[in-house]
Amino acid sequence: MLSNKKWIGIFMTTLLVIILAACSGNSGSEEGGKSSGKSNEISFWAPFSGPDGPYMKEIVEAYNKSQDEYKVNLQIVPQSEYYKNVDLAINSKKDTPDLLIMHGDQIYTYSEKGILRDIGEMMGEEISVDQYHENGIEAATVDGKVYGVPLDIHPLMFYWNKDMFKEAGLDPEQPPTTQEEFLEYAEKLTNKDKNQYGFAVPTLWPQQFIFPTLVKQFGGELYKDGEVNFTSDEVVEALQFEVDLIEKYGVSPKDIQQDGEITLFLQGRSAMHFNGPWMLEQWQNSELNFGVSTVPQLGTVQEGVFANSHNFVIPTSVDDEKIDGITNFLRYVGDNALAWSNAGQAPASKAVYESAEFQEVNIQSPQVAKQFDYVTFSPDVENWGMAIDPLMEAVNAALLGQKDVKEALEEAQKKASQALNK
Repeated sequence: MLSNKKWIGIFMTTLLVIILAACSGNSGSEEGGKSSGKSNEISFWAPFSGPDGPYMKEIVEAYNKSQDEYKVNLQIVPQSEYYKNVDLAINSKKDTPDLLIMHGDQIYTYSEKGILRDIGEMMGEEISVDQYHENGIEAATVDGKVYGVPLDIHPLMFYWNKDMFKEAGLDPEQPPTTQEEFLEYAEKLTNKDKNQYGFAVPTLWPQQFIFPTLVKQFGGELYKDGEVNFTSDEVVEALQFEVDLIEKYGVSPKDIQQDGEITLFLQGRSAMHFNGPWMLEQWQNSELNFGVSTVPQLGTVQEGVFANSHNFVIPTSVDDEKIDGITNFLRYVGDNALAWSNAGQAPASKAVYESAEFQEVNIQSPQVAKQFDYVTFSPDVENWGMAIDPLMEAVNAALLGQKDVKEALEEAQKKASQALNK
């Protein structure tokens, strides 16, 4: 029997979905709300409840003003509750959005459940795969079928403190590009008497982006030939490199807890930092004199950087009469997504990232787009998140010095294999 607390939780979740379907509330745009069901009105859900929300609202409002044939009703659902509410809306078969944003690492699971339309079937004059970077299309493709139109690709980025570089005798405009340079810089930037370090190795988030990046750069794969591949030499080498930054080279403090690396970077106590494009506004709002660039090649084999993406997807429940309006809107976004760059992102549309305006939009977005050609994404494996959890536990344990690298990865391999075989 469910406890009273659980019953209350279920009731509140259901109530939230009803409220979201009924009105846009304070989190949506002025044009949000329940779709009227008319063929010329498109209900659109997005999880942009942070600083990026106003930029998507700007794009939607500009589209609605640009023509009078269709109207897009934007509803922003809080990121933390987004997929829960998507699932509830789809399962209830009531007030399902006509269009929604989905992360690239979610597309495989939802497409396998038969929830998403094959957008490739509706591509033509309005939208085509040729309008987007091929890796953006790849992230939205499953078994040869395109289930999403990429809004952006967001890879890991490299940030550095220019003032600390200058103080250490380094060129503040020249970030490291190789492992040798990174280690050289990190050692020069470390001054333990001042409690300053060249780098701060996070033990938790954003290791979900950092560690797969290193694995790729060392020539490895986390999933290979249908099996979890956590104990391969390349994966072991990647994790050992991070441990060595703490234990062998001493260029990172120990035992960094959640967001501790951000605090150290903002305080001027850590000179180099890895994180995602979503951090731009926080850096800009601080008094930090920072630079941003592509991730240096810390591995010994190849360039590589882990990324995710935002994609427009269409549920299978959407009426055919809505498709013309949806594709018209998607074409508009593809041509007019420069505003999305203001969030520090890089749109996957060639019309945007190849434009002269994009190169001048801010200091970050052009650097993001430079990595498009060699990004790597999560593998097309159902319930991959269940496999990643044990891996991140292993990374955490090794970086905290609680377990040997190989021992931690062997345990993760067993747990992940069991999770995927359920």
